[in-house]
This record gives sequence, C-alpha cells and structure tokens, in this order.
Amino acid sequence: VQLQASGGGLVQAGGSLRLSCAASGRTFSDYLMGWFRQAPGKEREFVAAINWSGTSRRYGDSVKGRFTISRDNAKNTVSLQMISLKPEDTAIYYCAARRGSSWYGTQSQGTYDYWGQGTQVTVSS
Repeated sequence: VQLQASGGGLVQAGGSLRLSCAASGRTFSDYLMGWFRQAPGKEREFVAAINWSGTSRRYGDSVKGRFTISRDNAKNTVSLQMISLKPEDTAIYYCAARRGSSWYGTQSQGTYDYWGQGTQVTVSS
C-alpha cells in the first residue's frame, strides 16, 4: 500500500492542525493505521493508532487528550486532528499501515509494514 501524508505546517503554540494520510494500492480496511513522529536528534515516537473499523484507538502518553485519530474507509484516508499544540510537538509526522487487527506491538514502529513520506509540523513558542 502507498501512503501519502499531508497537512503539516507552521503553527503557534496553542494552535491546531489536521494531518491527513491518503492510502492506495490495497484494501484499506485490511490495515490498522498509525501515526508516528520524529523530532531532530530523537527516536521515532508512537503518536496514535486506529483499528480497521475506526472503533478502537490508542494514543501515546504525550498526546492523549490533545490529538484525535480517525479514518474514513470509503475515502481511504486516516487523519490526525491536533489541538493545543506545543513546541515539543515539532517533528516530522509519518503515517503507517500494519496488516491485521491485533493491537500487539502497535506502539513499535518495527511492526508496521508500510510508511508514508512524512509531513513537517513546526510549533512556534
């Protein structure tokens, strides 16, 4: 499956952004979808994941209550709504796809099969 992330940009602290990831090439609903981020000099960090039907979600501790992941299987897209952004949210954000429905290892980037190219989010103080 091919993934294309978009929606990044520059925003002031306290602002909001909505990232989108468009998928093509395979049956989108076969995949659990996730978002990760990587700041300069840091390891890639789990942000959020959503199951195939959109009925179950997981979030990293640093974004709980501020970020919301959603998906539209009819449009083959997954989104990440981000509010109350902080400078420490600055990173390249990647969408990823994982076959199957198990939540085991969801927060580990090594368990994902496909990755998008990333979109830059910069939050100024």
